[in-house]
Formats: sequence, structure tokens, C-alpha cells
Amino acid sequence: MDYPEDLKYLDTHEYVRLEGEIATIGITEFAVDQLGDIVFLELPEVSDAIAKGDTIGTIESVKAVETLYAPISGTVIERNDELIDNPDLLAEDPYGEAWFLKVRVNDLDEINDALSAEEYKALVAE
Repeated sequence: MDYPEDLKYLDTHEYVRLEGEIATIGITEFAVDQLGDIVFLELPEVSDAIAKGDTIGTIESVKAVETLYAPISGTVIERNDELIDNPDLLAEDPYGEAWFLKVRVNDLDEINDALSAEEYKALVAE
């Protein structure tokens, strides 16, 4: 499995890629693999405010329905509607084209307690 070094990870399997004050949020390859065939994705709307730790949607597979959590607070500036229409794209490119949201971050320091790639890799190996 791939765990890009430029990302920060949550123990709930979301990731964040920070580019200035913009955070790209998605879920990890490990989570996609565990879920299996993904059939439905629910995400917040553009301009919605999200708060770190809050529920930001759900992801449904043939195996389970899982809650998605905000890894950082901010305002949604872009939502990947193509992914909502075609959630099986997650299996192809979870760290690239299959991102969920782009968020203008309120406080960059909120991400400081997230996991590094090595820490996340150790977590999922347990």
C-alpha cells in the first residue's frame, strides 16, 4: 500500500494535503481497500463550514457504511462531484483524482496532531 509522505493522516483514515491555506481531503488507500466496492458517497456542499472532528459525510460500500470526519476546520471551496457520481474511482486513485473536498483552512496548526505517513503505516499494520 502507498502512504505518500506529503500527506497528514487521521486514525479514522482520512488524509490531508496542505498547499498554503488550502487543504485537500480524502481517504487512504487502506480505507478504500478495507471498504471494498464503494457505491455511495455523501459530502458537504461548497461554501459549507466544517469543524475539525465533526462528521462531514458518509461513504457506503457493499460491506458497510462509514462516517467521514473533518481533519481540519475551514470552508469548503470545492467538492469532487465526479467522485460522487462515480465513487468507484476511489479504487483507482485515492491520493490523486479521487479527493473529496478542498477546504480553505481556518487554523493551519490544527493539523499538527495528525499522523505522519510512517505513524499511519504503523497504525494500520497493527
